Amino acid sequence: MSAARVEQPVEPPVERGLFPTNQDLDQDRLREAFGTFPSGVVAVAAEVDGRVTGLAASSFTSVSLDPPLVSFSIANTSKTWPDLRRALHLGVTVLADHHGVAARQLAGPVEARFDGLDVVLSPEGAATLGDGLASFDTTIETEVEAGDHTIVLLRLHAVRKVETRPPLVFHRSGFRRLMAD
Repeated sequence: MSAARVEQPVEPPVERGLFPTNQDLDQDRLREAFGTFPSGVVAVAAEVDGRVTGLAASSFTSVSLDPPLVSFSIANTSKTWPDLRRALHLGVTVLADHHGVAARQLAGPVEARFDGLDVVLSPEGAATLGDGLASFDTTIETEVEAGDHTIVLLRLHAVRKVETRPPLVFHRSGFRRLMAD
């Protein structure tokens, strides 16, 4: 009995030099590459110890409809997150294209982040901006350590508002507006 010969598939040649080595993955180069991907901007806020506390995040994304979940990422070096995560409920506001100044303010000095902003507090302490595109009442479902950031998974309890105006966009380290065709 002779053994059947099985032909091995021919692998296409590998093109070398297409990608730089991992030694080229310095933080400045990565930040520049990551910045080519535009994202929306949200405010994440709550009343903590009788004071509205919050931050701007450009890593917000929908995760699941059933159960209703969203997420954002926060730097492990954040001075705000340790306080904010103690809140019973967190408000998430999708920022509109006119919120460029507000987004910079939310990324600035902690004591002035909400000065002059139209803040709406829920009975549970979630803080949202009154003129956002969409507002959500959420609680922390889980936190996942991911390198120098933590991914925060939030469970939605209420959607308070949905508008159709254009969103604020974060792109190449700056806030931008969408341009219609």
